[in-house]
This record gives sequence, structure tokens and C-alpha cells, in this order.
Amino acid sequence: MSWGCELWDQFDGLEKHTHWGLEFLDRFAKFVKERAEIEAGYAKQLRNLVKKFQPKRNSKDEEEYKFSSSRAFLAVLSELSDYAGQREVVAECILGVVEAELSQHSQKLRAERKAYIHEGRKAQQHLEACFKCLESSKKRFERDCKEADRTLQCFQKLDHDINATKADVEKANNHQLLRKAQMQESKGDYAGEMQRFNQEQKSHYYTLMPSVFQKLQVVEERRIGHVGEGIKQFADVERRVLPIVGKCLDGMTRAADAINSGNDSQLVVEMLKSGFECPTDVPFEDYSEVVGKDWSDGGSGSGNGATLRSGTLSQSIRVDPRIDPRTTLSRSRSRFWPFMKKSKTFCEDQSHLPPEQRRKKLLQSIEEIKRHIQKEVDQKDALIKMKDVYIKNPQMGDPASLEAKFAELGFEIDKLRLNLQKHETWLAEANGQVQGKSEIPRRLSGIYVQPNPDISRGSNGPHAHESPDGSYTDEAGADTPLDFDDEFDDDSQAVGTCRVVYSFDSLDDGTLTVVEGHVLEVLEKDRGDGWTRVRRDSSEGYVPTSYLEYIPEDPTHGASSPDQTETIIKTTMTYI
Repeated sequence: MSWGCELWDQFDGLEKHTHWGLEFLDRFAKFVKERAEIEAGYAKQLRNLVKKFQPKRNSKDEEEYKFSSSRAFLAVLSELSDYAGQREVVAECILGVVEAELSQHSQKLRAERKAYIHEGRKAQQHLEACFKCLESSKKRFERDCKEADRTLQCFQKLDHDINATKADVEKANNHQLLRKAQMQESKGDYAGEMQRFNQEQKSHYYTLMPSVFQKLQVVEERRIGHVGEGIKQFADVERRVLPIVGKCLDGMTRAADAINSGNDSQLVVEMLKSGFECPTDVPFEDYSEVVGKDWSDGGSGSGNGATLRSGTLSQSIRVDPRIDPRTTLSRSRSRFWPFMKKSKTFCEDQSHLPPEQRRKKLLQSIEEIKRHIQKEVDQKDALIKMKDVYIKNPQMGDPASLEAKFAELGFEIDKLRLNLQKHETWLAEANGQVQGKSEIPRRLSGIYVQPNPDISRGSNGPHAHESPDGSYTDEAGADTPLDFDDEFDDDSQAVGTCRVVYSFDSLDDGTLTVVEGHVLEVLEKDRGDGWTRVRRDSSEGYVPTSYLEYIPEDPTHGASSPDQTETIIKTTMTYI
């Protein structure tokens, strides 16, 4: 059905209806915009929620996420973050596509409607002007008719009056004829205006206004179509993210299915197991047995008696020197471990932890150190490749400029390896094993332990030395070499000299503490294992080769080999 035929007289009604339609389109666009803002706010709140419960790096709660339930919660947070991303996609698509297109259509339709309404209003004003002209001509014709009738009656009255003069009658007749002529002229004008108005009215209602109404109908139908298209796009945007949202929900379900209560319970055992044995019964120590023993029959006095009792009591509770104090300490800790006050002091060797926990911590530290070593080695390999490129293409750079970096890497790698060796020693101690020192050259087993005079004075004998757990044992010959390989001979001859490049702290395992800038005697050169045997005054020991630089001897002496006359050896490139 056409608005032009059916609604030929409803211009004002159509004007109001089309205005309402565009207002509805704008209202729908506003709804879409606010929906997009809600989606964006929802996504932001989800992001903040995930960030709030996401574990922080290096936090104390990291161990909690070893449990399957905690890992499932992390998976839920990850999937929820992806879900928030999809809500952001929905918001962007709704705001950038649906709402933008609706706003553009609304502006365009408003401009078209305004033009068509103006056209219809103009046609109506023209028809009203024609009707006013018709009414004006009609009123003039009516007035002229009345005036002509009045003058005719006046003429007839004078014509029948015997007292009227001929001149008066003639004058009235002429006036009556003039009015009659004006009437005829007005009648013609009125007839012409009526004919013109009828033509304009016919054109208005059958041509102009139907065309305007038809255009308004097209605008209205397009508006309705845009509303339907916007709703469809609104739904399509949501439908496009449903597969990914479904995957997020599936991921949460899989995370829930992966929770294993049995494994979590076993993990609790691994995390909290101390490694101690269950405490045994506490033995009864009967101190009354020493009462009255070793008392002199003659009784030399209460003072002597007290002395004898005190000595007897001390002898009765004296610890057997053949028992390893570390074993006694371990048993004592195992017996009273549940009642002991937990130490808050952190030790680098993790000795403040129970044996099982200590072993795990040491294993973690060893793995971390190995990763750092590998990282430094990879950097060194990259520098070697760069140096080869510089050697082949000198215009790209000076190979000598990399020497400082090589020295720095060598120093760092040696430091890490020494730290690794120290942790492996602690791990062997935690495992109850003897450190094999497989990471150090065998010649380091010939260690001469220098006695500590302070300890010797405070111990039970001149040969006392400190045990690994901090206790002291009274073993004979503690100041003699341990596993001596006849390498530290007093008559060792120096084969050269070297200068300390970096300070090195001894590990008390055959190494020697040196300070940067000191000049040392070389007793034995590096055999390819990264260690050089040196002597400072009367002290001997091994020092990492990368911490030293050889000093070439004067060739005029004739005692040095060709190797000793070379320039400073870049040991940091050789022994990493």
C-alpha cells in the first residue's frame, strides 16, 4: 500500500510519525552504545579481578600453586582473562560497527526527511495561496453583484418616478450599466481563479503530495530496515565470540577435571616431610645412683666430699668420645623435633631446615645455578662468534674490544661454578654421602688443612678441628694433609710468576685466598681443568686460572720456556 494514495490528506500525521521513527532509531543507537559501555566495564572488572587474584612473582604463596587445585584456579584465572578479552571484542564491535552505522543512518535519514517535509510544506503553502486568491476573487465578484443589483433597483425606481428628471434617470442608468460591467469582469476573474485553483488542487493531491508521501514512506522503510539490521548485527557480534567463550568454559572444566586430591595429599607429604625418625621413648636418667659413691670412709671434710661427688657425677654423664657428635645431635633433634622452637635464622646451606626440606631447597638452588651458568656460557659462545666475525671483517669492529667482556664472563662463570660446587657439597652432606668432588680436579684432593690457632686453644687438644656441622672432634692428626697426593711438597720449584686480576676467597678445600694486584709464584700451570697451583709466602693452594695473568719472564735469563715469554694469556676465553 502506498502512502500517497491512502494518506493523501495526512501530511501532518506523517510528519509526526516520521519524526517519531527517527527518534526511535536514535534511542536504539543510544541503547547499543550503553550496552557497549557495560560490556567494556564488565571486561575491565574481570581484568581487575584476575589481576587481584593472580599470584605475584617471588611471592611467598608460590609453593601453594604446586597443588592441582591451585593450578586449576590459575587455569580458571587464565581462561577468565581470555573471556574478558572476548567481552572487550564484543564492546569494540558493538561500539565501532553497530552504533556507528546506526548514527550515520540516522543523520542521513534526518537530512532526507527534512528535505521531503520542506517540499510537502511548500506545496501546501502554494495551494493555500491559490485558495486565498480564489476566495478574494469570489468576494469581489459577490460585492460587485450586490452593487450592480443596488444600482439597478435605484435606476428602476427613478424610471417610474414622474417627478424625476430625465437627467437623473440617465445618470442612474449609466451608473447601473457601469456596475453591471464591473460585475461581469469580477465574474470572469472569479471563474479564472476557480479554474486555476482546481488545477492546482488536482496537481497537489494527485501528483505533488503523493510523490512526497512516497519519498517519506521510503525513508521510513529504510529506517525500519536499519533497525532490523542493527539488531541482527548486535546478535551476530555476540554469536561470533560464543565459540571462544565456549573454549574458555571448556578450559575451566578441564582444569576442574585435572584436580587430583591424592596427588595433592602426596605433595603435602613431600613439602612438609622433615626426614626425622619418629621420636622414641625418653629414657629415665637416674642421678640417685651417684649419691654416696666414692665417699671417703675417713671423711676428709665436706669440701672434699663435694668435690668427689661432683667429679663422679661428671664422669657418669660424660659423653663417649667414640660417638660422632653429629649423630648424637641428629638423634637429639629427631627425638625432640616436634617440641623444638623453629629457628627463624636463614642459613645459606639451608641447615636451618629439616633434612628432607633442606635437600629439596638445595636441589632447587643447584638447578637455578646451572641455568645461570648455561646462560653465561651461551653469552660467551655468542661473543666468540662475534669475535670471529670481527677477525674476518675488521671493518665491523675491533676483536680486542671484546676482551673485557670475555674477562667479565669468565669471572662470573667461575664464580657460579664455585657456588655450584659449594651447593653440591651441601647436598651430599644432606644426603648423608661423602662429597666426591667430581667437579674439581683430582689434585685438589691433596689439601693441607692449616690449623686454626684460636680453635686449638679453645679445644680439648692441640689437634682439634671443626666438623662440618659446627661441632668439634678430638681427632689426632687433624693438622696433617687430608688425602694427600704428594703435590704440596715443601721443595716445589716455581715455574713462573703471575699477577692476581680478581680477588678470590678460599673455600677451605685446598684453594688459596688471594687479593687483586698480588704477585704469586706459579708452582704448577693449568692442566686444562681451570685451576693453577700457586704459592704466596709459605702458603700454597689452587686459584682459578681466569683470576690470574701470567707475567712473562725476561728472555735474557734463558730459563723460561717459549710459553713463558708470551704476552698476557687471555685465560677468561680458555677456561669458561
